[in-house]
Amino acid sequence: MRETQVFNRNAKKKKQQRSLKANHLTKEMTKEVVICLCFCFAGDESKVGLLKGFPYAEERLHLFEADIYKTQEFEQPIQGCQIVFHVATRCSTLLAIRYCGIYYNDTIEATINAVKKIADVCIKSGTVKRLIYTASVVAASPLKEDESGYKITMDESCWTPLHINVPYSNNYVEEYTEAKTKAEQEILKFGEEKASELEVITLGCGLVGGGGHLPYTTGSVMVLISQVINNPTQYHLLRYLEELLGKIPIVHIEDVCRAHIFCAETPLVNGRFLCSSSYISSVEMAKYYQENYPQFHLNQEFLEGPAREIKWGSTKLEDKGFSYKHDMKTILDDCIKCAKRSGNV
Repeated sequence: MRETQVFNRNAKKKKQQRSLKANHLTKEMTKEVVICLCFCFAGDESKVGLLKGFPYAEERLHLFEADIYKTQEFEQPIQGCQIVFHVATRCSTLLAIRYCGIYYNDTIEATINAVKKIADVCIKSGTVKRLIYTASVVAASPLKEDESGYKITMDESCWTPLHINVPYSNNYVEEYTEAKTKAEQEILKFGEEKASELEVITLGCGLVGGGGHLPYTTGSVMVLISQVINNPTQYHLLRYLEELLGKIPIVHIEDVCRAHIFCAETPLVNGRFLCSSSYISSVEMAKYYQENYPQFHLNQEFLEGPAREIKWGSTKLEDKGFSYKHDMKTILDDCIKCAKRSGNV
């Protein structure tokens, strides 16, 4: 089987993407599949050397340099593939203008166009049967449209009401949230309209923690350890997620990769799925660190916060047969191990 994986160049997201593709490839390379990996620095050995060192990489891994805003560059790697993993699309408008010579009104428009273009190439190939789009839980806020609070549960029926002002927000997270929400809605609509030609799956991942194969700490792990390292910027991102989503959905990088593979291999799977093994408050997180890592001093403000009754209601992945290997404890423990290894704590 042939599959293509699509990654982009966004500086704020590239570390998490490299972590995902590195962990994903270690699982896929042992199978009888040929992987075509598309990203903008295929010739940079400092960035692809790790991937080339995986078992079976020489015969099964093919690297392509492609710009996500130049559709024609994806036609060759996608041609002949049965499955496409679209792991990320977001690229700032300035980067799109600078590197692609393409002008968009804003990042949201650029993100939506990129998603649609990849889907169009999949259908044009005549061989791709399934497109798996890596979405984000920021698109699934359980906030009520009338701003009266949160719904009882967070699940796949939730869509983020973009008109609500969320505490701890800034221009970047607002733009990111709107882009991911509208892009996921667009690709799901595309999947409904082209159901006879392409199966579309969106996998809305929680805040990704755990270790990995990279020699540095990813941005999402830095958010998860923000209370330990007392980083206000990262902590505000953590609190933004909590205010947007009621609590914080977290998931281990290994489970994220396993979920992607599960969606590729399981028949009769399509539509929207959320991917998170734990749904916790920032206070629960801080208390876990305080109790299990007493060597780290946590500010009192981290141990105080809202107590919400909202529950995690998504079981769609599990109903199809998927099971998570990592709970809150192992996710946070592996975040600390990763940060220690990288010298961040």
